[in-house]
Amino acid sequence: MTVLDPVGHFIALARRQSRRTTLAVLAAVAFLLVACFVTIHGGAIHIAPLDALRMLAARTGLVDAVPATDALSVILIEIRLPRIGLGIVTGAGLAVAGVTLQGLFRNPLADPGLVGVSTGAALAAAAFIVLGRSLAEYLSPEILRHALPLAAFFGGLIATIVVYAVATREGRTDVAALLLAGVAINAMAAAGIGLLVFISSEQELRSLNFWMLGSLNGITWSRLAFAAPLIILPTLLLMQFSRHLNALLLGEAEARHLGFQVERMKRVMVGLVALTVGAIVALTGAIGFVGLLVPHLVRLMMGADHRTLFPLSALLGASLVLLADLVARTIVVPAELPIGILTALIGGPFFLWLLMRQRDQGAW
Repeated sequence: MTVLDPVGHFIALARRQSRRTTLAVLAAVAFLLVACFVTIHGGAIHIAPLDALRMLAARTGLVDAVPATDALSVILIEIRLPRIGLGIVTGAGLAVAGVTLQGLFRNPLADPGLVGVSTGAALAAAAFIVLGRSLAEYLSPEILRHALPLAAFFGGLIATIVVYAVATREGRTDVAALLLAGVAINAMAAAGIGLLVFISSEQELRSLNFWMLGSLNGITWSRLAFAAPLIILPTLLLMQFSRHLNALLLGEAEARHLGFQVERMKRVMVGLVALTVGAIVALTGAIGFVGLLVPHLVRLMMGADHRTLFPLSALLGASLVLLADLVARTIVVPAELPIGILTALIGGPFFLWLLMRQRDQGAW
C-alpha cells in the first residue's frame, strides 16, 4: 500500500484536474454561445430573438416566409452573422497565437505584436492605402477587392521572416535576439506608418486610422470564406504543440533531452503565428491586448498546462472580441468606435491590476 498510495494519489489528482478542465471548457463554450446570442440581437438596430430564428429558418428553407422586413433579414444574414464569424476566428486566433508566443519565449508578457507581424502587416496595408492608387488602373476589380488584405498578410509574413533571419545563426534561434529584433522591426514599421500618415490625404488618413485601430466592419461572406481558412488552419495546427510547449517550460536543453526537435519546433510555431496574425490583421487591422491578456488570465485560473491553455484561451478570446465589437458598434451610434480602442481601454488597466496583484503576492 505504501508503494501504491503515491500512484493512486497521482491518478486521483489527474482525474480531478481533468474534470476541472472539462467543466472550464464547458463553461467557456456556454459563455461564447451567450456572447453570440447577445451579438446577434444587440446593436443599433435590435432584432428580436424569435424574428432572428424565423429569418434563419427561412434562409435555410425550413419555413416559407419571413415575418420581418427584408432590411432586418439583410442586417442579420449579410452583416451580423459574417461579423460574428470573423469575431470568433479573430479572437481565437489571437489568443492561441498569444499562448504560443508566451510558451515559446517562456514569458507571460509576450504577445503576437512582439515579433513584428502586426506592425509589418499594418505598414503594408498603410502603404497600399496611400501609395496604391497608381495600381488601380492596372488591376482588375476582383484583384483590387482582395489587394489590401493580401498586402497586409504578406507585410506581416515578410516582417516575421526578417526577424527570424536576424535571430537565427547556424540553424539555431536565439529567443532573446528574436525579441530584440521584433522590437527593432516594430520601431521601423511604426516610423514608416508615421511617414505615410504625414503624406496621406484626409480620406486616406481616415482609412489609415480605422485600419490601425482595428474593426470587424465591412466583412462579407465571400471575404470571410477566402480568409477564414488562413486563420483557422494554422490556429488548429498551433494547438497541436501543447506537449512541445509543456516540455519547453522545463528549458530548451531539457526539451531536447526529452526528444523534441526544438529548433524545428520554433521555426514551425513562429511561421504559424505569422500566418495566423497576418491573416487576422489583413481582415481586421490591429487589435491589441487579446493575445496578451486572455492567455495570462487563463494561466492564472487554470495553471500552465498548454493542453488546457489552448482551448480555453481560444474560447475566451472569441467571446472577448465579440463582446468588444458589440460595444464598439453601439456606444457611439450611429458612428462606430474602433475595436482596438476598446480592447486597450479594457485590457490595459485590468492587466496593470493583475501585475500589481502578482507583485503584492510576491510572485515577482
